[in-house]
Amino acid sequence: MSSSTVTSDGAAWLASAGTYPRSTLAFWEEQPDAPVVLPCGSAFDIVSAPAIFGRRMLDRLWDDGPGSGPVAVFRGRMLLFATPGTAQRLPSLLEWEEWGSTAPASPGRTAAIPPLLCHGTGDAVTVPAPAAAESEQASGSRWLVAPDTRHPWLPGPEILLWAAVRAARSTVRISIFPPPDLDAKVYDVSRRR
Repeated sequence: MSSSTVTSDGAAWLASAGTYPRSTLAFWEEQPDAPVVLPCGSAFDIVSAPAIFGRRMLDRLWDDGPGSGPVAVFRGRMLLFATPGTAQRLPSLLEWEEWGSTAPASPGRTAAIPPLLCHGTGDAVTVPAPAAAESEQASGSRWLVAPDTRHPWLPGPEILLWAAVRAARSTVRISIFPPPDLDAKVYDVSRRR
């Protein structure tokens, strides 16, 4: 995985998401350990997952896939930065794959993928500070894969769908056999007269 320190180019990319990028950069120069609220939809979208499931997605992206874009942890959730438009497309892909919350119940799939929060145009998220303070790291707010360039590679909805499905499959045991009927009467037919 990449570095967990935001570079000056990475900070410039993050700031470019806002209406006043120079003001955001000036603020970070004065307070490099302050988190900032940034709008989604222009430079990036965010897919927010519960920390453990998000970590499984991240492992799939790095172990079996193309890697990830910037990734942060904030208040117990993993924030995966994605291409703009992902927040609009990913929920319908999950539903189409029958992994979404509105999909019909099927064995092993009901809780396999927890609800993923998709933040796009019109939404804003709090991102960790470029230089995380000790108190922020203790609270769990930090960069796992920090932005380090002005044009980072970002996964799209198809890649995040792939990672979510594989992360879910790694945690769910799927069997072709129906569950046993515990109330069934079983007779020993091995002894015949």
